[in-house]
Amino acid sequence: MSSRRSITTLYSSPTDPHSHRTRIVLGEKGIDIEVIQVTPGRIPEDLIDINPELSLPTLVDRELVVYDSRVIIEYLDERFPHPPLMPVDPVSRAQFRLALHRIERDWYGLMAKLDLEGAGKGAGKLRTQLREMVVQTSDFFRAKAYFLSDEFSLVDASIAPVLWRLPHYGIELPKDDLVLQKYRTRVFARPAFRATLSDHELEMRRA
Repeated sequence: MSSRRSITTLYSSPTDPHSHRTRIVLGEKGIDIEVIQVTPGRIPEDLIDINPELSLPTLVDRELVVYDSRVIIEYLDERFPHPPLMPVDPVSRAQFRLALHRIERDWYGLMAKLDLEGAGKGAGKLRTQLREMVVQTSDFFRAKAYFLSDEFSLVDASIAPVLWRLPHYGIELPKDDLVLQKYRTRVFARPAFRATLSDHELEMRRA
């Protein structure tokens, strides 16, 4: 990351997609920040003091403490405006916020259920639902390099953790969907994405 100085700290899970998208945004912004990876059962005492919910990610920026990932990434985009990761005009911003809401509610929600289900009998149906939702977005990348845009956005930063985890959940994208395949390759090749992967996330693709 850049040499820009900051007293900002992010408490992050090395496996959770909410933390992952937050780290991607930090990387895209080039923010000099201390990222503390929090593993289960090893909660830092200072996190207990500032966030009674113990939820991750948690961002500390001076006196401000934020512990909702969507609020965090929008705050970072406003706090560090270059490069911008949301469109300027109100209509497009509303469309992007709706997309963020749906990805978080539906895609991340299904991944959370898969984590709980494990190898249970309901896992197959959950995998099918997640795969169909991802495939249905293919048209959004047909005319533009990224989500309805030529520039990488908060929506792309939120989609990327899902695409990265699909093999971990035993989900393959259609080989004939070249649009989605190229989009995935384009996102994974971004330096900020590669630089912000945790060791656990790297292991997800090696397994």
